[in-house]
Amino acid sequence: MKRDEVLVVPYDSRWASAYAEEAEKIAKALGEPLLAIHHIGSTAVPSLSAKPIIDIMGIVTDLAEVDRRKDALLALGYEYMGEFGIAGRRYLRKRIGNKRTHHVHIFQKDDRFSIERHLAVRDYLRAHEDEAKRYATLKQALAVRYPNDLGAYCDGKDAFMKELERKALKWQQAQKMKNEQKTGENDSDTW
Repeated sequence: MKRDEVLVVPYDSRWASAYAEEAEKIAKALGEPLLAIHHIGSTAVPSLSAKPIIDIMGIVTDLAEVDRRKDALLALGYEYMGEFGIAGRRYLRKRIGNKRTHHVHIFQKDDRFSIERHLAVRDYLRAHEDEAKRYATLKQALAVRYPNDLGAYCDGKDAFMKELERKALKWQQAQKMKNEQKTGENDSDTW
């Protein structure tokens, strides 16, 4: 795969174990500040075609603690990109040769919106196969149209993703309300 090549492939069941293996390494590197770690993005949605890059989200007590553990993450082969365009995030990426293999997004626990939107989109796509199929069709078409232009591929998904995120957050809120009615408990700190 060339450095800027856009490759969308059918779902691969090995992505779940690739996530679990990498999550364990990241958890050891981050240590106590890590509160939770999640497989996010398209590779976390069974049956969804995706770029074969594992997206991982970590939730930490304090981003300054992540910065202090930068060397441990570099030792795992990650590029430490800092906020990389999103305030309040730490972004890392890993490559083998020219092929990206992992993206890691780390948020502080009080950045509820960033955390919830990633989990909402993942869970919504898992629960709504029709939406996952629509998303897969769009990604496949864009990969054919822009096989060597990652920026154009991402731009082509932008409107769909904004609408998907809106629907996913609304659905997530409705799910939380149902759960609260059943249990009588507020699960606002459950990731």
